[in-house]
Amino acid sequence: MLAYIVKRLLLMIPTLLGALTITFVVMQFVPGGPIEQIMAEARAGAGGEGSAYKAGRDLDKKQLEDLKKMYGFDKPVHVRYLEMLASYARFDLGRSFLQNKGVWELIKEKLPVSISLGLWTFLVSYLVSVPLGIAKAVREGSRFDTLTTAVVLLGYAIPGFVLGLLLIVLFAGGTFYDWFPLRGLTSDNWEELSWPARIADYFWHLALPLTCLVIGSFATITMLTKNTFVEEIRKQYVLVARAKGLPQKHVLWKHIFRNALIPLVTGFPAAFIGAFFAGAVLIETLFSLDGLGLLAYESVVRRDYPVVLGSLYLFTLIALVTKLVTDLLYVWVDPRVQFGAAAR
Repeated sequence: MLAYIVKRLLLMIPTLLGALTITFVVMQFVPGGPIEQIMAEARAGAGGEGSAYKAGRDLDKKQLEDLKKMYGFDKPVHVRYLEMLASYARFDLGRSFLQNKGVWELIKEKLPVSISLGLWTFLVSYLVSVPLGIAKAVREGSRFDTLTTAVVLLGYAIPGFVLGLLLIVLFAGGTFYDWFPLRGLTSDNWEELSWPARIADYFWHLALPLTCLVIGSFATITMLTKNTFVEEIRKQYVLVARAKGLPQKHVLWKHIFRNALIPLVTGFPAAFIGAFFAGAVLIETLFSLDGLGLLAYESVVRRDYPVVLGSLYLFTLIALVTKLVTDLLYVWVDPRVQFGAAAR
């Protein structure tokens, strides 16, 4: 197994290089950039059309070279590319062009929001969906199975941002009720509250965005759990266990559960990481939550290249490590899996 792990770690290097190289090359052809934005702001800030044109021309002549030097655009493309790779090899993600902060610092600032959304989305989704999927498998074909399938599929069919707009209109001061806040994860006086009040305030702010994020994931996890358990229930070893007179609960939890758990457990890492970094941009925007999703989106729109590349490097590395952990979980759940055979 050690040889397999080392091989997988080495294979991460060309994958990272490929992702960074493609993104870096694309950025060279994308119109606009930090220098162009600064120049546009300078032109817009000057008074009057004639003076704005003159200011823009003066800025082009006097400061264009200084701006290029400041942001490193005075160097050849291949030099900037090699410097970027050398920095990332030291886990130095550079500094934001537009916010004048280190990329690591920006990511740390946004992590509390992403951790809150990702952690609770993951926990609520699995804590609700797995028991529901097992109950549906045991009662396959019943009215309970049909009704719950219709409910979870309806939730899956509603886009998260559409549900967010609906919840804002209904419960966040849009048209009807003003029960929930619309900004941040805590109130302004959070530091002055007692610990029970802080916890209540935290979940009060989290209620609506969390609902939007989890409602669509119920169907996927629930149906995966149900189908996996139904497949195991129909296998020969289950019929043999029942023929021996073993209780239904014993057969379910001692025999079926372990085998049916394989696709669920091996999917935990990807689901956990995906809850942090995927699909939250619109929800963060709707509820004014400043997380990693919104940071990545704004950096692309504003051409903040160090943040774009630094975020891509970090997210790709996390995704690759997560994939490795997922594969290792196969062995933990099912010792019959042999990496040596797979490698050959």
